[in-house]
Amino acid sequence: MSPEPTALRDLARDLGVSTEYWGWDGTLKDVAENTLRSVLAALGAQADSPEDIDRIRREHEHAPWARTLPPVTVLRTDHGTTVPVHVDHGSPVTVHLLLEDGGRRDLEQVDDFTPPVDLDGTLRGRARFRIPAGLPLGWHQLVAETLVGTDTADVVVTPARLTVHEGFAARRAYGIQAQLYSVRSSRSWGIGDLADMRDLAAISGACHGADFLLVNPLHASYPTPPVEPSPYLPVTRRFTSALYLRIEDVPEWRDLPEHARQRVALSRRRVEGWNTRVDRLERDDVLAAKLEALEELFAMPLTAGRRALLAAYRRREGQGLEDFALWSAIAESARSGGKEQSLADLDDETVGRARTELAQRVDFHVWTQWLLDEQLSAAQTAARDAGMRIGIMHDLAVGVEEIGADSWRLRRVLARGATVGAPADQYNQQGQNWHQPPWHPERLREASYRPWRDMLRTLMRHAGALRIDHVLGLFRLWWIPEGHEASDGAYVSYDHEAMIGILALEAERSGTVVVGEDLGTFEPWVRDYLVDRGILGTSILWFENDAERRPLPAADYRTLCMSSVNTHDLPPTAGYLAGDHVSLRHELGLLERPLEEELEADAAGREQVLDLLRSDGLLAPDAGIEDTVIALHRHLARTPSMLLGVSLVDCVGERRIQNQPGTDEEYPNWRIPLADAELRPVSIDDIATNERTARLLAAVREGLSSR
Repeated sequence: MSPEPTALRDLARDLGVSTEYWGWDGTLKDVAENTLRSVLAALGAQADSPEDIDRIRREHEHAPWARTLPPVTVLRTDHGTTVPVHVDHGSPVTVHLLLEDGGRRDLEQVDDFTPPVDLDGTLRGRARFRIPAGLPLGWHQLVAETLVGTDTADVVVTPARLTVHEGFAARRAYGIQAQLYSVRSSRSWGIGDLADMRDLAAISGACHGADFLLVNPLHASYPTPPVEPSPYLPVTRRFTSALYLRIEDVPEWRDLPEHARQRVALSRRRVEGWNTRVDRLERDDVLAAKLEALEELFAMPLTAGRRALLAAYRRREGQGLEDFALWSAIAESARSGGKEQSLADLDDETVGRARTELAQRVDFHVWTQWLLDEQLSAAQTAARDAGMRIGIMHDLAVGVEEIGADSWRLRRVLARGATVGAPADQYNQQGQNWHQPPWHPERLREASYRPWRDMLRTLMRHAGALRIDHVLGLFRLWWIPEGHEASDGAYVSYDHEAMIGILALEAERSGTVVVGEDLGTFEPWVRDYLVDRGILGTSILWFENDAERRPLPAADYRTLCMSSVNTHDLPPTAGYLAGDHVSLRHELGLLERPLEEELEADAAGREQVLDLLRSDGLLAPDAGIEDTVIALHRHLARTPSMLLGVSLVDCVGERRIQNQPGTDEEYPNWRIPLADAELRPVSIDDIATNERTARLLAAVREGLSSR
């Protein structure tokens, strides 16, 4: 290998870019040199020549010396640390800590014999100060005072271990997993909404003894139709889609004059007939109808008390809310004027003009988010009132659309020129490109991780638990450079101590259980680290195997995890047992092996699991589909897993998959309404008395109580 490729690979590793990775087939693969250059360029390190490599390395090594304090220090409360402070060589410096509660701690200087560094003719020295262990949790401020002035930086003290889940150690919890948009009632507008979520939680808790309801991400998509159907590809991860608002639950509804009520009734009438439709959901028409109704409600004056509540919400969510509402107003205007492409590059002049010209529309979008916040609160309250110990478990997507509110609002901490995805695996043998801009590791650190914190605070406000989709992304993400295939990428590392620490801090403060979806390719120590920090993992029955690739016995499952039979990226259990997922991937051209080989391998894997159940006395040799589904859940109830998730589709006998990874319009992803085995619609009200649901959930409760 020539000196330049060696230097390039060394530089990549130093900047947190992996130069190799393990493939799904167990082989170690090298990242191509052109891929490394493209990923480095997306990080802001254009390395086209040996001179570039030398320059980038010097800049990287000198950067800490040019600033007095590191941008942020994140530590665990049980660990102390020392912080480097850089000043002109020989200059005196003192450092103290201002605590979140107003207290002050003067920091002790410790020895540091690092030689000074010459930065463009100025010698810079390094002092070091000790931050002691045992500081209170929270966001504190480090203050360095020198002869030339004062510098400040954040110090974030995080819990050694998240403890919220410990309340379920003695009595494990189970809950329902549902794609909310697919679950409707006679009161819906063709799409499941927050009132439906409230009612489903109440029924699941009071009628079936469930402790939580896990729903898909409720993140906002575009403010006007057409909208992206995938809940995992939003325009923001912090705020909520207006699609989920229940119009009749808005307090101002009762004061609408009759003529306005009639107009709203006409809007609803266009879409309410779809509550019994089983072939396909129509988000765009539903959103259009709800927006018409919201315009009528927005025209109603608020009472003094309601104005005060809106103002309080606006203060709490701060600039992030204002920016999201501004982007929504701009996007709404651009789409109506046929200038949607202008959203790709919102210059300061356009934004400044919009703040004035679209002020009323900004107020509209702020107001809509406030209404959603109220209904999210009502759903969590109802869940707890119905006896749920956790309540609503919300879901955090991996990222956002390339052109969207967060991509604009957080543009300074997101990377350009690369998107997030996954390398090839046995289920997606061409890799996946999720078309989402990744966090830029260094710029996020320079922002003190506040964008991450603010998003978590908003999401956790009305959440009993939060599921982190692809939690491995807090350790590393698969970056796909622009113009490359999904399989032609590289892993970029993140400061997981900071990301996980802040997640644990905000969850501990809000009383939120955290479940990390830790499936896929990962290094073995990652799961141990998550356990150490009190983050639950995820176990999917079909994927749990021992070292010899045999199905894992129930007793050998992890304790600190949420176990379930399936996931939204697989068919419901009835469909999985029939091999529907293999046949569908074949039809869509996603297999690299012949169909017969895939079917044979898949069937053999399923039979191994079913044989385990038969040997444990859970499954009769001639069992039908429903009995097999019950047996699989009884198997999970025998595990030590702290949480057990039961998919609503399994409760009612549905067998159609919600999402086929690796596809877009080839399959109606995220648009499948809830139906039973005979393709009859199942409403939320049906679930209270559905016999199949009652049998499955009774078996789960019995299994949990027998341990």
